[in-house]
Amino acid sequence: MVQPVSKTPSAHLPALPADLRVFEQWNPDAQQEALDLLKSRQRRWLPFFCKVPGCDGHPHAGDPGWSHNHARADQHVPKWSGDWLVLCFSGGRGAGKSRTGSEITHRITERVPRLSLIGATGPDIRDTMVEGVSGILATSRPDQRPLWEPSKKKLTWPNGAIGQCFSAEEPDRLRGPESGFVWADEPAHFPLVDEVWSNMLLGLRLGSSPKVVATTTPKPTKWMKALIKDPLTITRRVSTYANIDNLADTFKRTVLDRFEGTRLGRQELHGEILEDVEGALWAWDMFQWIDEAPPLQRIVVGVDPAGSTRLGADDTGLVVVGVGYDKHLYVLADHTDKYSPNGWAQKANALYEEFSADAIVAEKNYGGEMVRHTLETSGYSHARIVLVDSRRGKQLRAEPIVARYERHMVTHVGHPGDLAELEGEQTSWVPGQGPSPNRVDAMVHAGTDLLRNLEPAAIADPNKLLRRRVTGRHLRAV
Repeated sequence: MVQPVSKTPSAHLPALPADLRVFEQWNPDAQQEALDLLKSRQRRWLPFFCKVPGCDGHPHAGDPGWSHNHARADQHVPKWSGDWLVLCFSGGRGAGKSRTGSEITHRITERVPRLSLIGATGPDIRDTMVEGVSGILATSRPDQRPLWEPSKKKLTWPNGAIGQCFSAEEPDRLRGPESGFVWADEPAHFPLVDEVWSNMLLGLRLGSSPKVVATTTPKPTKWMKALIKDPLTITRRVSTYANIDNLADTFKRTVLDRFEGTRLGRQELHGEILEDVEGALWAWDMFQWIDEAPPLQRIVVGVDPAGSTRLGADDTGLVVVGVGYDKHLYVLADHTDKYSPNGWAQKANALYEEFSADAIVAEKNYGGEMVRHTLETSGYSHARIVLVDSRRGKQLRAEPIVARYERHMVTHVGHPGDLAELEGEQTSWVPGQGPSPNRVDAMVHAGTDLLRNLEPAAIADPNKLLRRRVTGRHLRAV
């Protein structure tokens, strides 16, 4: 407890009874800490799990205790003693996966004293699993709110149950700790999921029936497919639409309208595991993610201008790519969309500034010098512009980049899902079929430019050059 140091009553506080006047003697930080704790205890809490079999989560007519949206039947835990190890919630965006994970975790603390929570990164654990709007702290009963110690990545419930948090970026951290329950959030997107999962299972040895709850938007990786097929896994595939009543109108407009009816929407909205498309150059297991790029040698903005601005015309591809000192490519951002000529030029130049890029690499098939002129007259004039000719087939241009993906020499930067539309286009585009892949073209233009002259330049040695010439004359004379 912070020691009281001030005897000056706080100006913003109401008058207090005599036996509580000691509060006024605390320093401002201590007062604020106490007020925050009091507010957290007074917040309105609504129960989540009702006892109606097969409940759809809608309010119960005539029952004031359940007049709010709550757990659907698919969000309940199966019988604990059942013959299962993993409960996998394979859901679309906004399907209530995080809420399910945190609510189940609270219930499990009543029977398991040691728990593990695993997130993709440290910030994911903090911002989504613990402090998020559907995280542990937000969903806890006021009298059962755990103590959260961010520096220790540790949660302690009032009954003594302890939840230790782990980042999937450091799978070796899971080697020692034991637990009787694990909540893993978005494991399908862990870059090192095989190591994380094996270390986690080796530590899952407390109690008579340890269990795992995995909440994730699926990806068609070998790990995900194997998990679903495992006889000890119970899979609940949940659509975004199952939770539609609890989603913001802006989400419905910007996400549902954009992805519904598309192949990527089947994964991102309906929680399906997409299989690789026969003939596509990219496969899902080629992708790897990193939270932040290392220092980069060069960064360029790739542009694939649309040939028209009419309704129904192609998007303009805008993808930012960098190359590291390890000679790996790093895809940093995708801002592909429908733009006017001036609009895409302004956006390309803005990305040039934002990422301190070295060049804008643009396809010149539609207008040649007009592309350069559009970029130079859109408000900026100092960006270096490289124009590329795409007379070679798209497949031929893409194959060197695909080869680097196959060797795991291309990494996508950010949170998994940030480049979902680019990945969807990569894995669904079959050369010679369908519309032009604008995102892929922009990314390929940028990557191809970065790979040119990637080898370090050699410094000429005049003495070696002279010896080479002398040797050449001698050999000709002989």
